[in-house]
Amino acid sequence: MKTGKTKPDTFRRSPCPVANTLDLVGDQWSLLVIRDILHGKHTYGELLDSPEKIPTSTLADRLKRLENAGILVKAAYQEHPIRYAYSLSAKGAALGEILLAFVNWGTKYIPGTQTLKSFEEGRN
Repeated sequence: MKTGKTKPDTFRRSPCPVANTLDLVGDQWSLLVIRDILHGKHTYGELLDSPEKIPTSTLADRLKRLENAGILVKAAYQEHPIRYAYSLSAKGAALGEILLAFVNWGTKYIPGTQTLKSFEEGRN
C-alpha cells in the first residue's frame, strides 16, 4: 500500500524546500497536469485534450511520476479494456494554492493571459 510519501533521498539535491518541490513538480508539464485535474479532467484522453498539447509519452511519464510521489491517485473506472481516472490526493490538492499564486502573478504581469473561471472563484 502506498502512503503518499516520497522516499526522501529519491530526489533531494539539497535540503531546500523550493529545490525539492521543483524536483517533484517544477518541469514544463507537471503543474499543467495538476491544473487540469483541479479543473475536472480525470482521464488520459481528457488530459491529452488540453490546449498545450502535451505529448502522449510525456503525459504517461508525468502521471506515473506524480502518482509515485503521492500527488495523484489512480483508480480503474473501466475493466475491459482497463482504463484509469486520476484524482489529486490531499498532498496534490494542496498544490492548488501554488497554482493560484501563478494565476495571480501571471494575470498581473503577463499581458494577454486569461484566468480560468474556477481560479477566478478561488481568488475571491
